[in-house]
Amino acid sequence: MSSRPDEAGKLSLTELAELKRRGRPIVMVTAYDYPTGRLADVAGIDVVLVGDSAAMTVLGHDSTLPATMDELIMLARATVRGARRPLVVGDMPFGSFQVSDEEAVRNGVRFVKTAGVDAVKVEGAGPTLGRVRALVGAGIPVMGHVGLTPQSATMLGGFRAQGRTAERARNLLDDALALEAAGCFSVVLEAIPAPVATRITEALDVPTIGIGSGGGCDGQVLVLHDLLGLYEGRAPRFVKRYTELADTIQAALSRYAGEVRAGVFPDETHTYAIPEEELAAFEATLSLPRAGSARQA
Repeated sequence: MSSRPDEAGKLSLTELAELKRRGRPIVMVTAYDYPTGRLADVAGIDVVLVGDSAAMTVLGHDSTLPATMDELIMLARATVRGARRPLVVGDMPFGSFQVSDEEAVRNGVRFVKTAGVDAVKVEGAGPTLGRVRALVGAGIPVMGHVGLTPQSATMLGGFRAQGRTAERARNLLDDALALEAAGCFSVVLEAIPAPVATRITEALDVPTIGIGSGGGCDGQVLVLHDLLGLYEGRAPRFVKRYTELADTIQAALSRYAGEVRAGVFPDETHTYAIPEEELAAFEATLSLPRAGSARQA
């Protein structure tokens, strides 16, 4: 029997909640274009996040902050075409929801209407709670995100684990509960000590998705380029590389370049033929004046 909850159609929010109830771990991964969205679909991934991590993995920036709505909408539109069955979530980039409820709803609507995503994700709690309520009130499903929130990493003291004291751990629990009460259908827990993340997961009715927060969460998410070995930057300790595609791709490109320079590629198996009589007729035209060339008087 397949472990996929619904092979006939797209995973729904109701089915996602049912996975938590059944205790079946939820699988989530980032993707940024049609090919990766399609591969995630074929692999049976439950949730695909078009993350603002694209700023680093796809666009070459040093952080997630430069990602824009226009960039993420373009990437999300392509990803949605490939990821037919997974729930597709668009990551609200920095500056797209912090200013006001109205701005958050406007950008959320763009994500859903223009890119075709099923939901959006926002980072943080506190002031973000009003944004969540506004988005949900506008009919846009929202995934929350607490713990290490990359968009506000500077305020959190950098890219480091959160909730490592009793007070901070309690604050994270309260934030997660507040996001659930505001209407979030799921909450990402990032870089939180495993026992704390487990307690938060037990306290919430909605599913939690962990990244660097241990196996007690209802599901796990990794950045595609990290797990495939495509990203050259320093990987967090919680990343597991399942393959080293960068080495494979580089070797293939080097071999290609070598064969072109050596005249080995292309050979006859990679070319198209023309009938001999047609070739002869074509070559006979080579001695004729070219069309448009100047004529002598």
